[in-house]
Amino acid sequence: MSERQTDSAPGRRARLRAFVAISLFVALLAGLLLFKPDDLYLWIKALHIIAVMSWMAALLYMPRLFIYHTDAAPGSEQSETFKMMEQRLLKVIMNPAMMISWGLGLYLAWTVYGFQGGWLHAKLLFVVLLTGVHMRFSRAVRAFGRDENTRSARYWRLMNEAPTLLMILIVIMAVVKPF
Repeated sequence: MSERQTDSAPGRRARLRAFVAISLFVALLAGLLLFKPDDLYLWIKALHIIAVMSWMAALLYMPRLFIYHTDAAPGSEQSETFKMMEQRLLKVIMNPAMMISWGLGLYLAWTVYGFQGGWLHAKLLFVVLLTGVHMRFSRAVRAFGRDENTRSARYWRLMNEAPTLLMILIVIMAVVKPF
């Protein structure tokens, strides 16, 4: 019989791969901060964008999982599979990507802009709101894990729009800098 992705061995391997990837990311960042190349700003900006893309991918995928999980009978094999997928997405991608996005974003806001500019304050407000969405999804993962979801698939379809709207506003603030 073949190994299933919901078995513990694939989960351990996924955590190990995630740990190695995050360790390499942190080592690269530490090396950049230690050696301070002339293009440090560009490296930090690139790493920030990579982390934000990973965070957004997870934030856009998680409510889709919730939509399908809502239709699965509690305790069913399908429900248990969704629980595993949600847990891994949250712990292996979403949380680390959010922390790295915040850390590098604050570094850039301080070193490049000195936390000055109305556009930056608006962008930070939208990122705080995006973090609130992240926290809502984290609580939902725990509720689904206990088979205590009380929200409908329609609710999760609407919640799927929140990260998209906030992403649009954040990108406009970062690129256009309207005020």
